[in-house]
Amino acid sequence: MIWMSILAGVTAGVLLGVFVTLEIPAVIARYVSIALLASFDTLIGGLKSYLKKEFDEWIFVSGFLANSLLAAFISYLGDRLGIELYLAVLLVFGMRIFQNLAELRHALILKLRRVKKNK
Repeated sequence: MIWMSILAGVTAGVLLGVFVTLEIPAVIARYVSIALLASFDTLIGGLKSYLKKEFDEWIFVSGFLANSLLAAFISYLGDRLGIELYLAVLLVFGMRIFQNLAELRHALILKLRRVKKNK
């Protein structure tokens, strides 16, 4: 049942993205890109945890908030100091996303092998 909710949310998000025009001011474009990466990192990590049967809603939500706030703070601090610290945040989130995707892929393959073996 949870997969139906996820599928409905993704479908609604894609439809909104296609049909609603949203312009992001250049002043906050860095923060929006970091927020998107933080949410994508949290989503992939949540899926990985769900497949490993280790998912916890509190960890998921608190991780999302903590990652987003820390990334925004680091980016803001970099802006105030005149240093492009947001690039470091983007690099870290990018690495985490690829690491989580690799672990998600491994968990999916193992789960499919177990299902296939039980047949």
